[in-house]
Amino acid sequence: MLTKKLSPKVSITSNSEEETKSYAKKLARQLKPGDIIFLQGDLGAGKTTFVKGLAQALHVSPRKVNSPTFVLMNYYKGKLPIYHFDLYRLEKAAEIDTLDFDEYFYGQGISLIEWPERLGEYQPKDYYLVEFKHKSEQVREICISCPSKHQPKSSH
Repeated sequence: MLTKKLSPKVSITSNSEEETKSYAKKLARQLKPGDIIFLQGDLGAGKTTFVKGLAQALHVSPRKVNSPTFVLMNYYKGKLPIYHFDLYRLEKAAEIDTLDFDEYFYGQGISLIEWPERLGEYQPKDYYLVEFKHKSEQVREICISCPSKHQPKSSH
């Protein structure tokens, strides 16, 4: 479990994939270049579905979004560049040395990272944390924590 304390924290219940995408679209309105989002949850918890909604809000077709488990990163060109990482297959922190995260993390795009705990010492200081928990076949609890430097905008 990631231990960095983030605030504020919002907990929501999603009853469908469409609701999950809708919540992601709302978060997308808060994002700016260089933002990093950690996506944490079991396999099948809704991480990629969330990325589809976020990508759609940034003018990327959700049909282009898929889990980058075997390629480590997918790039989606939209309103802002989106770098979608899946670190599930990394076994050792040394494998991360071969990846140039700074180019993506601190550039002009948004970085979405599944299995962020595998970053080890490369974990950035500021990030959004989106945690997914299975409640039933379709229902998920989604907790979203914002970096302290961000003050969420009103959704009105």
